[in-house]
Amino acid sequence: MAEAGWTAADRAHMAAALRLAARGLGRVAPNPSVGCVVVAQGRVVGRGWTQPGGRPHGETEALQRAGAAAQGATTYISLEPCAHHGKTPPCTDALIAAGIARAVISCEDPDPRVSGRGLAALRAAGIRVDTGLMAEEAAALNRGFFLRLAERRPLVTLKLAASLDGRIATRSGESQWITGPAARARGHLLRASHDAVLVGSGTAAVDDPALTVRLPGMADAHPLRVLLDGRLATPLTHKLVAQAREVPTLLFTRADNPKDRTAAYRQAGVEVAAVELDGDGRLDLAAVMATLAERGITRLLVEGGSHVAAGLLRAGLVDRIASFRAGLVLGGEGLAAVAGTGLEHLAEAPRFTLQSVERLGPDLLETWARAS
Repeated sequence: MAEAGWTAADRAHMAAALRLAARGLGRVAPNPSVGCVVVAQGRVVGRGWTQPGGRPHGETEALQRAGAAAQGATTYISLEPCAHHGKTPPCTDALIAAGIARAVISCEDPDPRVSGRGLAALRAAGIRVDTGLMAEEAAALNRGFFLRLAERRPLVTLKLAASLDGRIATRSGESQWITGPAARARGHLLRASHDAVLVGSGTAAVDDPALTVRLPGMADAHPLRVLLDGRLATPLTHKLVAQAREVPTLLFTRADNPKDRTAAYRQAGVEVAAVELDGDGRLDLAAVMATLAERGITRLLVEGGSHVAAGLLRAGLVDRIASFRAGLVLGGEGLAAVAGTGLEHLAEAPRFTLQSVERLGPDLLETWARAS
């Protein structure tokens, strides 16, 4: 519950802090992305957000920009400030030392090293602390960080680029390009906002994707590339392997594959991780997610293929769907975006709630969130 009656100014400044926090998504793992706005006498004197690699934190950045003007100011922070000593001193210490008078904090940090301690430290220093403003939006923004702590897995976004009838390729396998240039550019931006991007071996073999961010000014925004290849069928000449020394690539496969074959991937610069098989003899997707979480991955974008999508949906591991839809119809002989899931009844189907619709030239991007 909120501890204050929120003003229009409070809401505007917290909305700005959340927008700042969003700038760090895909670049700060395993840390959350935090935005901070410092306001003195009704004027913004400092802004900051978590920097690439997770440090400096957003509060430190904003206070540095505010300088002496932070004395007696109000700070708007999208997540509870840290109160523990890590690679950097606690943000609570920096806020106290800056002499702020009030801290408006959107939501509590579930990290057991922080949870409630940051709020308590600020209050003990005589700072007025108000919580709960736009808490739902703040929690959604750092949902991946929260899931990693609570469920040992990242937030999973399934990207689909399909025709009006849900097909991602013709009967011959032609898929480039179903959507237009604006939608493809938006897809690259989506990659940049995730810590890792995953494909299955079928997509890797057919499309030979680079899975990099090819947008002006974002040459360093490439996510970790993740490949599911139980049989090690991906050619060593394909981009995910050949470019592994330039763009990190993690390959998940079976533990019983020939050692000389796995060694060839490692020699090419690919990191190879063995995972258990599920009851159907496929790579255990829950184990894959747990391994990614252990590596600090908080946000995972899944780009294919149809069997990987079906497996994640069956396992209840898809949190969001980014559905790019093009205005063409390919018919029943085309490749479905999602392979068979074995559902018998509508009540068993995973359900999602529409969050937004964005027009991209002739195409649409619909963003859906798993229904609670």
